[in-house]
Amino acid sequence: MSLSSAVDTPKVAPELGIKIPDNSRGVVLRRANGYIRGMEQAVWTRVDAGHDTPLDLLRARFVRHRFAPHAHEEFAIGVCTDGVEVIEMRGEAHYSGPGSVVVIEPGEVHTGAAAVADGFAYRVLYPQWNLVAARFPRPVIEDPELAGQIRRLHADLSRSVDPIEAESKLSWVLAKLVARHSVAGLSRKTVPDDRIVRVTMDVLAGHLVNPPSLHQIATDLGVSRFQVVRAFRDTVGIPPYAWLSQYRVGRARTLLIDGHRPAQAAALTGFADQAHLTRWFRRVVGVTPGVFRNSVQDTRAVRP
Repeated sequence: MSLSSAVDTPKVAPELGIKIPDNSRGVVLRRANGYIRGMEQAVWTRVDAGHDTPLDLLRARFVRHRFAPHAHEEFAIGVCTDGVEVIEMRGEAHYSGPGSVVVIEPGEVHTGAAAVADGFAYRVLYPQWNLVAARFPRPVIEDPELAGQIRRLHADLSRSVDPIEAESKLSWVLAKLVARHSVAGLSRKTVPDDRIVRVTMDVLAGHLVNPPSLHQIATDLGVSRFQVVRAFRDTVGIPPYAWLSQYRVGRARTLLIDGHRPAQAAALTGFADQAHLTRWFRRVVGVTPGVFRNSVQDTRAVRP
């Protein structure tokens, strides 16, 4: 089946159980998910996925644009946020709508286009092979829960976040994808969770200003970064970046008590800046670093 026939004539999308309507040329403009339907746009962002590994992100809406047959050097992992996309790959047409996850492996030749008149919007991650290292039996996966997590991850990574936070969130979501839907799944653990957590805490606590990546910690332990994140969540209840941020707050609190200014405390404990410290300090302590410092100093001033 040609791509044009998949787009321009009524078809049934078996993965979604819906009928694809005629692609009429009278496209109605109405707002959906931050886009104006009928208008096309694409935004590329490059972020640090940890271990100095670049990760490209794409957020786009397409209506009439059709991708020529092409392949990527990295994985393309995406979620459709509105409308329906049709992908031709391996001699078949695959349909993706909200609630589904698209996984295209490196080197897989494919095309992409809208399958409905209003087009489609999607978010795509392009992780390097070593971040996934798995094979998937089909390109479109129905998993609404995971699709929502990938969508939120994409939005989080599009903002400026701490490299450890980015690496931790990305590893957690990719681990779920691999565990649920890859051919082989994740490798079995070789190191107990409690040791993984203890070593990770010691390493992060000892390098507050310039912590090593989860990849480096995992390599030294002889496990995958997926196992580090999973062990942390299962044992501690929070991911490594959240634990590190809370530990940094504790150290910053001590510095504030000793008379350091908030900006100094932020720099000495590894926060990106004073605003970054303030966000986490309020989450953990309930007040800003400035208010806390002033209250401590006031208490000292009235002591006999």
